[in-house]
Amino acid sequence: MRYRFKFEKIMMVKEREKDEALSVYNDSVKRFEDVAEKLYESLKKKEDLENYQSLRLENGLPVQEIRHHQHFILNLQKTIDHFQKMVMNARNQMNFYQEKLMQKNIELKKFEKIKEKDKVVFLEELKHEEAKQMDDISIQQYVHRGN
Repeated sequence: MRYRFKFEKIMMVKEREKDEALSVYNDSVKRFEDVAEKLYESLKKKEDLENYQSLRLENGLPVQEIRHHQHFILNLQKTIDHFQKMVMNARNQMNFYQEKLMQKNIELKKFEKIKEKDKVVFLEELKHEEAKQMDDISIQQYVHRGN
């Protein structure tokens, strides 16, 4: 007698859903990392430009160049603000998909637990059936010896 889990197809669907959720989550993590990297680069660029401007101000700097730097820093700040919003959105999306992945994982674990318990019950029933057959065989041998 072979063991067959009655919810095997459902479990396979849940496993596929978990794998899909994992894939979507990994994609969201990748998007988050990409946007965060762009934000870091923009912040680094702004910091470098401000340091360069500070050094230049110590030695004297034409007003036109100061305006140019300030305009560039202002545009860079707009870019930074944009990337910060994108990072927040990507983080929220990543957290959402992580939560969905955890839910799918929990659903799958429930079915795995059900399968484990069902298999234990099956094996106990199998042992009980084998013991019963052995008893029947022993009784038959005893009766035949007695005749």
